[in-house]
Parts: sequence; C-alpha cells; structure tokens
Amino acid sequence: MTARSSKPSVRNPVLALPSAERLKSLPPEARQAVADILRDLSIDARARAQVSWRRNKGPMAVYWKAVGAYATHLYRAVRP
Repeated sequence: MTARSSKPSVRNPVLALPSAERLKSLPPEARQAVADILRDLSIDARARAQVSWRRNKGPMAVYWKAVGAYATHLYRAVRP
C-alpha cells in the first residue's frame, strides 16, 4: 500500500491550475461571495447525488457526486 501525498495540489487538483493564483488575488469580499455560492452548490449537488442513488439512477448519482466534489475543491481554493 502506498501512502497518499500530503501536498495541497495533490489533495485539491484546483490548486494546480494556472488560474488558481488569480482566485487568491481577488478581494476578500468577492472571495467570500464566490465561496458561499460554491459551498451551496456542493451541498445541493451531494444531496441530489443521494436522491439519485436512492432512485436507482446511478449515472446521475455519479454526475452529481462529481459536481459536489469539484465544487468543494473550488470552495476550498477560493475561501478567504
């Protein structure tokens, strides 16, 4: 078993994007507003994934799970 890297850019692939530094240069108020939207998107997408899974709609559950995961990655990259 191999140990997983603890580098932030491995744990959060959004941080490896060239434009990630531009997110950090936004004013704190703008970053907070974007972070709030992304957090809401993440919560909503994960809830939709659960509903889809319970209704035996596997492909939609996977889609919403991925949306939730990336929304969380973006939220963590942009939050002040």
